[in-house]
Amino acid sequence: MIAQGPPLPTRQVMSQWWRDISFLHWRVDPDVVAPLLPRGVDPDVHDGSSWVGLIPFRMVDGGLGRGGPVPRMGTFFETNVRLYSVDPAGRHGVVFRSLEADRLPVVAAARLTFGVPYQWARMTVDPLELGPEPEGRTISYRSRRRGRSGAGGRIDVEVGAPLDDPGPLELFLTARFGLHTSVAGRTLWVPNTHGPWPLRTARATVVEDTLMTAAGLPELTGSPPESVLFSSGVRTVFGLPERL
Repeated sequence: MIAQGPPLPTRQVMSQWWRDISFLHWRVDPDVVAPLLPRGVDPDVHDGSSWVGLIPFRMVDGGLGRGGPVPRMGTFFETNVRLYSVDPAGRHGVVFRSLEADRLPVVAAARLTFGVPYQWARMTVDPLELGPEPEGRTISYRSRRRGRSGAGGRIDVEVGAPLDDPGPLELFLTARFGLHTSVAGRTLWVPNTHGPWPLRTARATVVEDTLMTAAGLPELTGSPPESVLFSSGVRTVFGLPERL
């Protein structure tokens, strides 16, 4: 199984590190998520099911083009709700239903440029860094969307042992090298690439969430996640979008 990302097919437009990231996933019927995807994109499935991810992490040293990190704005906290997609060209990506971030300029720029549904939120991650030996430690992510809805919650994850040989499901959920989004009614493919995730087993000890309900998936909030993984992170680069 390949977990190393392919070369970017278009010019690099930005780079960033995704650090101390937890992957919480729930199985879902593909027919449930199909209406939530951009036009021309289908649910991607594994063993007959599609999946919904609730994924908190630290964005670190984000930069534009091939330049260095953007001062102050390049590092922030994020939590996203994402679905899994495939297009007629066979490209397997993600579709973001929501992305919480605690930097307002980042929220505004991402919504305008890529059409992704960023939301401005108050967020914390504790501890701020787990360090090189995280096994047995717990990381706590908290988020509360600004404005009337107040969607958010708390996620506590206990980090486990290294997962040296990820299986097909783990690769399906994490080895994703692009996103599908819609801008002005047009579906776009935004490519990205990164090295293999250094994955670990993990256990969610607290999941208090209303983000999935706000994203149109209320039936999942009452059940525990069926897959939980953790990673110290990877550096990711994004290319110019392409039209489907």
